[in-house]
Amino acid sequence: MVTSTSTSTPTAIDPRGPRFNQTVLAGALFAAFVLGAWLVAPIFAVVLFLGATFGPRYGPFLRLYSVVVRPRLGPPSELEDPRPPRFAAAVGVVFLSAATVAFVAGAPVLGWVLTLIVAGLAGLSAATGICVGCELYLLFARQRGVALVTDATPG
Repeated sequence: MVTSTSTSTPTAIDPRGPRFNQTVLAGALFAAFVLGAWLVAPIFAVVLFLGATFGPRYGPFLRLYSVVVRPRLGPPSELEDPRPPRFAAAVGVVFLSAATVAFVAGAPVLGWVLTLIVAGLAGLSAATGICVGCELYLLFARQRGVALVTDATPG
C-alpha cells in the first residue's frame, strides 16, 4: 500500500460502492430525461453532494450499498483510494447544479445536456469501471505530487 506523506491518509474503500452509486445515478438521470422529470437533477445533485462532502455514510445510495448490498457479496478483490470517486462526485454536483440553474432559468436543452453528460459518464463508469472524473483527479494528483492509497487488498 502506498501512503500519503501527510498525516491523514484516507482509508481505502470498496470500489463496488461508488459503482453501485453510479449505476443508480445513471439510471435515474436517464429515466428523468425520458420522462421529462427535470427535478431529478437537483435531487441527485444533493445525493452526490452528501456522499462527496460527508462520506459514504451520508450518501443515500452509498449507505444502501454498505448496509444492504455489500453484506451479501464476498469481499472485494481490491480496495481503492476514496478521493478520486469523491472528486468525480463533486464534478457531478457542479454539472447537476448548473443543470438545475438552466432548468429554472428556462433553458431546458442546456439543463438536459448537462444532466445527460453526468448520466453518460456515470453509466460509463458503472458499466466499465472507467471513471473520467477519477482519472482527472489522478492526473491532478500526480501533477501536485499527491501519493495515493493504491494496490490495497482487503485485510
